[in-house]
Amino acid sequence: MAKGYVLLTEAIKDPAGMEAYGRASAPSMIESGARVLAVDTEPQLLEGTWHGNRTVLVEFASVEAAQAWYDSAGYEKAKPLRWAAADCNAVILTGFEMPARRG
Repeated sequence: MAKGYVLLTEAIKDPAGMEAYGRASAPSMIESGARVLAVDTEPQLLEGTWHGNRTVLVEFASVEAAQAWYDSAGYEKAKPLRWAAADCNAVILTGFEMPARRG
């Protein structure tokens, strides 16, 4: 089963509000088995334009686990804090494994 990833881009307007969001979201992330893989305030842009001033990548055991976390009662309480403190984009990505080389 492919891993699931949540990618968030955040244009933070209220740093204290984002700290409150972090505290509120942590228990749901721990409960879901999430792993924060990256938090970057200056990603190296290769092409196009990028939204926000912080990017976060979170790994889950599967796409279903990522969706279950996003829809969980614990995270439902945290989301409004993020929405109030930042303009955000959030997506769930399906992990990919390279096929084995032949020959």
